[in-house]
Amino acid sequence: MPGRDDTPILKTSHLLGIEGISVGEITALLDLADDYVTLGRSAEKKLGLLKGRTLINLFFEASTRTQSSFELAGKRLGADVLNMSVKTSSVSKGETLIDTATTLNAMRPDILVVRHQDSGAAELLSRKLDCCVVNAGDGSHEHPTQALLDALTIRRRRGGFEGLIVTICGDVLHSRVARSNIVLLSKMGARVRIAAPRTLLPADADRLGVEIFTDMRAALAGADIVMMLRLQQERMAGAFVPSTREYFRFYGLDREKLKLAKPGAFVMHPGPMNRGVEIDSTVADDIEVSVIQEQVEMGVAIRMAVLDALSRGLAAGGRNAP
Repeated sequence: MPGRDDTPILKTSHLLGIEGISVGEITALLDLADDYVTLGRSAEKKLGLLKGRTLINLFFEASTRTQSSFELAGKRLGADVLNMSVKTSSVSKGETLIDTATTLNAMRPDILVVRHQDSGAAELLSRKLDCCVVNAGDGSHEHPTQALLDALTIRRRRGGFEGLIVTICGDVLHSRVARSNIVLLSKMGARVRIAAPRTLLPADADRLGVEIFTDMRAALAGADIVMMLRLQQERMAGAFVPSTREYFRFYGLDREKLKLAKPGAFVMHPGPMNRGVEIDSTVADDIEVSVIQEQVEMGVAIRMAVLDALSRGLAAGGRNAP
């Protein structure tokens, strides 16, 4: 079980994206998270590392897994945790993000976890607030803790990343999960493929350093890991796919398509899942190939590691130090 260790892990006082952190920092976070996996499986799960600290979860978009795991992570580390409901806050009455930042600053939180529908919102808040800011997803930009928990899941299963073929399938265009995973996995030495219809490929796909496929079957051939993405219809203004039925036919993961991957390949999904749209239930619920529930467990551990790492800067006399 990890004890208090103020050795710095992150060079910055925020976690805004994977692009801003090094391979060494990623590895250190994964190592620390491994300890928290062990703690989470023990009878006594609580520590006092964040005792006296305040964590605010500010989610402008609906979330189950991310918000609840940050709440659980904060409480297991001893923090006072406040979940702010945007629907009942002044934001719903027209308050700007800057005004919200000013209000939050007056509350003197130590760590703010924010999810927002606009790319760059977390970075903006990090410049306006006197506390650590964690990006829990901003628009279609990044979702760093999701990529970190995915990396933790992969490393615990495969021991490393070098040479692994990871195929990311689905709505890459709107996916912040895909962007963060592409950056992280590429940094760690994996070969990343993306597979999607042309309408759901980013305009800058050729600059992402990945292999690009519009034929999902070809993309799955020889893959070690298959990462499915949710079809984000709420972000689509117009017809990106003919129908969900047609989409599943060509880009939904079923047992037949999975057979094209390498023997022993496993399946990931960040959730929530659209069953019968991007993944078949017989695959999603098969514990022999699916690690989706394991990803949820790793989410709590990696978020504990992130909060721990950021708190070390506070303990060392950083932002909001007593």
